[in-house]
Amino acid sequence: AKVAQAANQGDACGTSNSCCGVPSDLQSIDSSRIGYTTTDSESVPEGADLGLGCGNPNALAKIQIGHTVLDLGSGAGFDCFLAAQQTGPHGQVIGVDMTPEMISKARGLAQSEQYRNVDFRLGEIEHLPIPDHSVDVVISNCVINLSPNKQQVFNECFRVLKAGGHLTISDVVAIAPLDEGMKQDLALYSACLSGASPIDELSQWLSNSGFIDIRIQPKQESQSFIKDWSDNTDVTQRVQSAIIEAVKPGSNKGCC
Repeated sequence: AKVAQAANQGDACGTSNSCCGVPSDLQSIDSSRIGYTTTDSESVPEGADLGLGCGNPNALAKIQIGHTVLDLGSGAGFDCFLAAQQTGPHGQVIGVDMTPEMISKARGLAQSEQYRNVDFRLGEIEHLPIPDHSVDVVISNCVINLSPNKQQVFNECFRVLKAGGHLTISDVVAIAPLDEGMKQDLALYSACLSGASPIDELSQWLSNSGFIDIRIQPKQESQSFIKDWSDNTDVTQRVQSAIIEAVKPGSNKGCC
């Protein structure tokens, strides 16, 4: 909420200790550091890129013309607006976020730029306001680590995906154990650090939900920006950004 409000007031972004390390001088993370191009940033409505991610899920999500795409924790709509350009006018992009201020901001940007194939919905990613079997692709950017019930998030992803649909998520993973003190530190949690899960746990949760072809690829180079999220180097050295991919079994050939 504070990030959205600060952006509405003309600041580039955020507040101290907000998600994914937005620094206290209200300067957003340069999106080129996490995988976006200058063209990406310039092709969306001004104010959509708040610098809150840890990667670029759109680049690997294989979004096609006519797809229905769901973005978990859509914020001001940066990834939604990029996905909308890939689905075309006959596709649809749905952004779900639990923060009313973010939903209001995203809807305002969509209306001002006349994005007719983007819909922003207030809701929790553990209880998605989305019908069963209605989505081709699920994306998310540095959000699932914040959920207190990640198994439920993946269960919901599986529920809303069509047979043969897939998820492509950028998120943080723990590459070394986090002790209980770190896990209980709310500042570290809200900075997208201590909510990171080990790769084997994430893989098991996805498998429990029914997903196949699970791939989780950490990126060691991500620590170049993760180190800016907190002064606690003991924590930042235990976390990396990763691309998480999985497929819902079945055929999706008739989706488009």
